[in-house]
Amino acid sequence: MRRYLLASVTAAAAFAGPASADLVSEIRLGVMQENVCVLDCDNAHKEAGQSVNGEILFGSPDFLGFIWSPKPYLMASGNFQGETSFGGAGLRWSFPITKTWQFEPSVGYVIHDGELASPYPDGDPRSLAFTEKHVLLGSRDLFRTTLGLHHDINEVWGVEVMYEHLSHGQVLGNGRNQGLDNVGVRVSYSFD
Repeated sequence: MRRYLLASVTAAAAFAGPASADLVSEIRLGVMQENVCVLDCDNAHKEAGQSVNGEILFGSPDFLGFIWSPKPYLMASGNFQGETSFGGAGLRWSFPITKTWQFEPSVGYVIHDGELASPYPDGDPRSLAFTEKHVLLGSRDLFRTTLGLHHDINEVWGVEVMYEHLSHGQVLGNGRNQGLDNVGVRVSYSFD
């Protein structure tokens, strides 16, 4: 799945090169540190590593104006160590702080290739060993929420520091919900 996600982002970026500003607004690409300690650090030592993270942002359609004109996005993230990779879609908002700085939250939906539950029965010593090494996400479908601080370097290039959280929130699934917290930096190229 990781190769498929990376190939999809690469193909989309290549296609977006000649795209009009009416369709593709921006492309972002960067590196994320996966599964960091934020609030609940019980699982932060599992699946540590880096991921390449890419996102294609589209122009905000007029009908989204009533919710502050978020930009729809498609994204993919591939883990370098073969751990959890994911791809999905959502909406990203941009709220100016200054002329060159923006606060950018987003919400979305992703599908991942990580572990859902231990393959071993409860009480089996192999189950404990498995859960010590793997984040158990409980559902193939997850919500993705992000918080970003974006800086415009010039009219087309920018840089962003971003936090993302993946979880099913007991809505898209039930049972284990250890979630993933990732932080990183991305470079952006704007077609606007």
